[in-house]
Amino acid sequence: MMQGPHAGFILAAYGLSVATIAGLIAWIVVDHARQTAILADLTARGVTRRSAAQPKDAA
Repeated sequence: MMQGPHAGFILAAYGLSVATIAGLIAWIVVDHARQTAILADLTARGVTRRSAAQPKDAA
């Protein structure tokens, strides 16, 4: 199969793109786990979200 004179550059660009996207996906997965752990710790300490509070004057 004939790749042409720029095959090395094209393959390197695809490889770099795949590596970058895989790194971003890994970063998101790790950050999600970290944020979930932080939220679980805050919940265990009794910290709640302001949006979860019930309004005092529910009419």
